[in-house]
Amino acid sequence: MGLRGALRAQLTAARRATDGLFALLTPRGLTERPVAERHRFIFYLGHLEAFDWSLVCRDALGHAPVNAPFEKLFDFGIDPIDGSTPADTAADWPSPEQLAPWILRARQAVDEALDQAPLTGWLDGGWAARMAIEHRLMHAETLSYLLARTDLAFKRPGPLPVVTPAAAAGGGVPVPEGPAVLGLARSTAPHVGWDNEYERHSVDVPPFTMARLPVSNGEWLAFVQAGGYRDRSLWGDAAWGWLAREGIEHPAFWRHRDGKWWWKAMFGEVPLPDDWPVYVSHAEATAYAAWKAARLPTEAQWHRAAFADAEGAKPELHGNYGFARFDPVTSGTFSRGDSRFGIADLIGNGWEWTSTTFGPFDGFEPLPFYRGYSANFFDGQHFVMKGASASTDLALLRPSFRNWFQPHYQHVFAKFRLVTEGVGG
Repeated sequence: MGLRGALRAQLTAARRATDGLFALLTPRGLTERPVAERHRFIFYLGHLEAFDWSLVCRDALGHAPVNAPFEKLFDFGIDPIDGSTPADTAADWPSPEQLAPWILRARQAVDEALDQAPLTGWLDGGWAARMAIEHRLMHAETLSYLLARTDLAFKRPGPLPVVTPAAAAGGGVPVPEGPAVLGLARSTAPHVGWDNEYERHSVDVPPFTMARLPVSNGEWLAFVQAGGYRDRSLWGDAAWGWLAREGIEHPAFWRHRDGKWWWKAMFGEVPLPDDWPVYVSHAEATAYAAWKAARLPTEAQWHRAAFADAEGAKPELHGNYGFARFDPVTSGTFSRGDSRFGIADLIGNGWEWTSTTFGPFDGFEPLPFYRGYSANFFDGQHFVMKGASASTDLALLRPSFRNWFQPHYQHVFAKFRLVTEGVGG
């Protein structure tokens, strides 16, 4: 299969993934907004097609609009910065029936471009097309966590997750001093990644100790019961103000009912699984680390633990990712995916927060076809996440891929683990 065939196959698979997620919603569900800082589902239905068409047809090839009003309406996403809640109503958006003919024509235009257009300029090596595909796959994860927050009345029914007993022991794992190799090299991989993945470089990492398993729901429950959300000493000023403003007292995936804690899974609630990883915001993870007299790993430490050495050795790809399921599993279930140092679940079952502020590597250059993709978020208010969740596509499992979010966002599938300095901490 040549480059064109590979790109078409990847795009078809990505469309199938997002189409399947939209199909989980009832017609009324398409106009729901389960997370206040995000758009309604109907926006994403149009946004994916607008982005594909704009990048491949308009910007790379100079094609005339298919439907200029729709392409303008659906061109932009939204980052959930505090206070940026959209003010639109469901009536402000076109109906799915109105969108359907445009979506079909936009897809046909993109397919024709990938089949026939010269692979030069921004399409050289399939770079812009590949980024359009990955953009869709990243939004598939967005759709997944929005669906997890959506009331069951607006979703098709589905199975509850199976909760299994603890599969692995925890404890700290010493990671010896050594290099962490981050990023991609333009000289060898010029059309592979997003702009924030360049340029490849090595960081010398002193020895440290990392938790074998991410912090669990059971461990977090002890934090809640000890009054962690009310202990001012554990929270920075901005985080403390966020807790008070939003009335936050527990993770967003938890529910308290009839004197018991429950986990809000994709298709219903199950008793809180103690051995699943807890999903929390960066601010919550940082407070817990302070409570335990530890901290979150840096991006370089996480890389060192996951990928071992300068050759980029990584765990075998075994884990909870790639849309095999909607919900987490018990930590340590996929032991064949342990890192060389014996650390579990670094890739899969939830992204992992780091303490590293999202910023450019030396040699950063913005994408020629999406100049603000990363640079708009080099603001000191976003933190790097690494790894993958159950809803992360395999295409995004490359070691150089970087995810990021602001610290007061509870809804993403993000876990964390603790580190201490030295190998005996």
